[in-house]
Amino acid sequence: MQNTMGRNSSRTLSHHAPVFLVCCAALLLSNAVIYLYLDSIYGSDQQPVSSRTGCVPRHFRMVNMKNCTPWLQCSQITDSVRKLKLIGQGAVKKVYLAEWRGQKVAVSELTTPDYQEDFLHGLSMLEALQGPLVVQLVGFCLKDNIIITEHHPFGSLLNLPRVLEQEQHQKHDTWQTRLRLAMDYVSILDYLHNSPVGRRVMCDSNSLEKTLSQFLLTTDFHVVVNDMDALPQVDASRDSLVKCGHRELTGDFVAPEQLWPFRHEGKPFSDEDMPAYDERTDIWKIPDVTRFLMGSAPGGDLVYFHLFQIHEECKKMDPKLRPSALDVLKIYRSVYNSMERDDTGFRDML
Repeated sequence: MQNTMGRNSSRTLSHHAPVFLVCCAALLLSNAVIYLYLDSIYGSDQQPVSSRTGCVPRHFRMVNMKNCTPWLQCSQITDSVRKLKLIGQGAVKKVYLAEWRGQKVAVSELTTPDYQEDFLHGLSMLEALQGPLVVQLVGFCLKDNIIITEHHPFGSLLNLPRVLEQEQHQKHDTWQTRLRLAMDYVSILDYLHNSPVGRRVMCDSNSLEKTLSQFLLTTDFHVVVNDMDALPQVDASRDSLVKCGHRELTGDFVAPEQLWPFRHEGKPFSDEDMPAYDERTDIWKIPDVTRFLMGSAPGGDLVYFHLFQIHEECKKMDPKLRPSALDVLKIYRSVYNSMERDDTGFRDML
């Protein structure tokens, strides 16, 4: 651009050079201030998720509740929780929309005793990992195999395209909102991989649809993890690895180390001979989940361009060469900051 101006307008540029330089300096200073502000929001160690209730442990508080309340117990659930309709069903549990004192809640009931171990594992994870990245636990009843959690009307992340198509939510269909959702998702992986109860692997993630169904979309457009029935623990110091189920996994979505390594030799699958793996299977799946979350929002192509390198690293065949969830999150934050800064600077020039 400068060469073209030099050929065609050297005299004009020379005459106005001081003014031009002053304007450039002012623009750079303005962008620097904006960058520092955004960095204070998204560049810190705090994850970009909605704030929590501030309740003490084993208490909850939902929208329109003034005070924190202890987790509901069996008698309270029987007396004051009213099921409205079935809203979901899987192998482990049925989920109902219900009402408690005017508040909408989700009631999960064990489907069959065969899966009680998974059901109780999910409850133990909900109890241990309560925080801004996890769906809020409202109560439970062990004798009746019931878990009560906060209801999020948008449902799982699978519903994101449908939600953003609605007229009242179209203003949120931006690369900023979508990238923040991806940042929330990676933040959850980082939390699970470094949780207070050990390094956890998301095993209910054998397809994109199954993975997305594990997370809920909140009404303020953030993400919380909801389904925690399959979070086995990895302990590298003890060489303790995991297998996600006892059946053969197939497809491009699962990580290469999750595939039966002797399939090309014609050897039938054997759970006993299947090698175990660690949490880096979750890293392999990040680019696919992020591509879904970004959709076709304006600016999304530029986001993909900036994330190309880190996504290439996530897809390394050797899991040891993949980045950690925190490494990915740092790149996502950096891309968000950089693109938002550039957008702000462009708008200031108009």
